[in-house]
Amino acid sequence: MKFIREPLFHFLLLGAAIFAVYGFATRHKMDKPGEIVVTQGTLENLVTGFTRTWQRPPTEEELQGLVRDYIREEAAYREALALGLDRDDMIVRRRLRQKLEFLSDELATRTEPGDAELQSFLQTHTRLFQSEPLFSFRQIYFNPQLHGGNLHRDMARALEDLKRAGSRANTADLGDSFLLERSFEKLSLSDVKKTFGEQFASAVAALPLGVWQGPIESGYGTHLVFVTQRSEGRLPALDEIRDQVRREWLDAKRGEATEKFYQAILSRYKVKIELPEEKKVAQVH
Repeated sequence: MKFIREPLFHFLLLGAAIFAVYGFATRHKMDKPGEIVVTQGTLENLVTGFTRTWQRPPTEEELQGLVRDYIREEAAYREALALGLDRDDMIVRRRLRQKLEFLSDELATRTEPGDAELQSFLQTHTRLFQSEPLFSFRQIYFNPQLHGGNLHRDMARALEDLKRAGSRANTADLGDSFLLERSFEKLSLSDVKKTFGEQFASAVAALPLGVWQGPIESGYGTHLVFVTQRSEGRLPALDEIRDQVRREWLDAKRGEATEKFYQAILSRYKVKIELPEEKKVAQVH
């Protein structure tokens, strides 16, 4: 069954899908004028849709109502097409585009990936699955506005006391009041960035363990920081994140299918872009 995975096979399926959509879009042209046929297949679809919604089949009266609504919808649809109400309607255009892309997505996701494909995808898209470094740290905040020109002197004195005391340092009386906690456990690098800013996160990532360091700038002011624990990011094994890898693989396949889909249909068109006169002049120069 290797041929199922071949690009040519997918292209042929895509062509068949486009043909089917064209046939669906033009089916009303083959109907007899003034005739609406409610087929057995249509009745089954109405019953199935009702049953899915209400978790029970429709009664005879409800089915008659569904048929009546279908007939009215069909008649209104044909009249709207006859009047050209579908033309230049952005909502209609977008909905038709969505339906075509749904067909393309359906083709792309029919094949289930094997372990070899998932492992290859995992290795070539490590950025999607790499776990972030985690940091546990303590921080003491110093408000630059309160300390003014004495900020660096006050921080240097506090840092000297902290280094002498090490991890046993009592920080309760040091620094200034701050809206955030003084201690953080297993905070991801992205959360450190969100909380304190890019500059602070980069500095913390480079700090040694078990030593008070500073001053370190943040979006709030300046800090003295003591990193107690750091775990580096890693790439999990496939067995740990199989479902996530499969989801990302399917998303990638949908994207590839959409690109091939548009390449296929656009190959039938010659595209011209009419630029405003001022832009044409700018391009000449």
